[in-house]
Amino acid sequence: MPISSLRRAAGVALSSLVLTAAASSFGPPWISIETPPNPFDAATRGAFLIVHTFHHGEAVALGVTGTAEGIVSGARRSIPLAFDTTTHRGSYALRKQWPSEGLWMLVLRTGEGSGGVTALVDIGAEGTVAAVRVPTRRSGGWDVPQQVSARDIDAALEARASRSVSVRP
Repeated sequence: MPISSLRRAAGVALSSLVLTAAASSFGPPWISIETPPNPFDAATRGAFLIVHTFHHGEAVALGVTGTAEGIVSGARRSIPLAFDTTTHRGSYALRKQWPSEGLWMLVLRTGEGSGGVTALVDIGAEGTVAAVRVPTRRSGGWDVPQQVSARDIDAALEARASRSVSVRP
């Protein structure tokens, strides 16, 4: 094969690789929460919940980080969370790693920095998932993930704490 043909083939291959990489990095990731986990799947048995990560409609292994944020006896607490991989691509099992006492919210993230997405999971008084929110904003006709700051998390916990105090007899 002549050198010019090899260069042309290499150029086409490189262009395809660049276009594929650009397409896979376009757009934000997504996160969803599954509860209750499937008790018949050995990888998720005993988990509190399952976190699924996506890029567009495809399940992708983006990794997950998170913290349990709480108020226990009036004191603010933050506990880093560890996740187990499962047999399903882009799925991570979370086992309970926070105490039963107090008011808790899980802050679960995938993706990086401004391109990431956060799920806020409220834990109810009975210790189960009470609500899941993925904060979004409207941009270019799409709902895209909104960044969640430490101040947003503190405000959400304080609002929940004040509601739980006002509900008690």
